[in-house]
Amino acid sequence: MKKGYVQIYTGNGKGKTTAALGLTLRASGYGRKIFIGQFVKGMKYGELESIKKFSDTITLKQFGRDCFIYNDPEPEDIRIAREGWDLVNNILTENSVDILILDEIGIAIYYKLISTQEVIDFIKRKPAEMELILTGRNVPEELFELADLVTEMKEIKHYYTKDVPAREGIEF
Repeated sequence: MKKGYVQIYTGNGKGKTTAALGLTLRASGYGRKIFIGQFVKGMKYGELESIKKFSDTITLKQFGRDCFIYNDPEPEDIRIAREGWDLVNNILTENSVDILILDEIGIAIYYKLISTQEVIDFIKRKPAEMELILTGRNVPEELFELADLVTEMKEIKHYYTKDVPAREGIEF
């Protein structure tokens, strides 16, 4: 039995979800079972279609509505996030995957859809052999202490500052 680690991808730069998806693709190539729970996301993203081609090893579920939260969450945002939280807790308890990804959990914590303490308890319950990946801006530093790897994506330059909209297949 190999040890699974806790990885965090955070920061204001682009690439947090992309890093987790790259790891997913690599792990799938070795037959690993992966579950990706995307908190706060409900829009159509290119990864939703791509992952269908890997359905024997990768499952992705979204726990958000059509719009990404920019203001205070509405009751529906809270309900969907809590249902997702229940699902990932069941997956953790069942120990039914090799890799569990909590995409945008940092944003879910920031908007108080999931508490920092709940995520701390979740990490502490992680089966020894399971790899756990957490992504999102604003991941609380308390989680860094429990992680084995923390990467901060730092924005240095981005074309959106020149009013380039998000591009299909690149940003979504």
